[in-house]
Amino acid sequence: MPKYMWRVNYSPDGAAGLVEQGGSVRRAAITEMVHSVGGTVEAFYFAFGDDDLIVIGDVPNEIAAAALAVRTAASGAAVSQTVPLLTAEQIDEAVALDVQYRPPGD
Repeated sequence: MPKYMWRVNYSPDGAAGLVEQGGSVRRAAITEMVHSVGGTVEAFYFAFGDDDLIVIGDVPNEIAAAALAVRTAASGAAVSQTVPLLTAEQIDEAVALDVQYRPPGD
């Protein structure tokens, strides 16, 4: 199953909801959302700095990942950035492909 990292930032309303409900309630809600598309949550961390929340998990395909992103954005409570994650073995496969490329200016 493809693995993704979701970098999440709360809107002011989303942050107010977090203050009201707490972190454990949000973790349960997000885990349920990921499970609803057939996925699993591997890691869930609140953060500060560039991101308010980082979630790592697996979902069946890009359609499921897009569904999560659209539902999150439509809520208005948060904006997420979906980052596909690759294993070392997948990178081995990628670099083994014979890619025809001509840099600009060549």
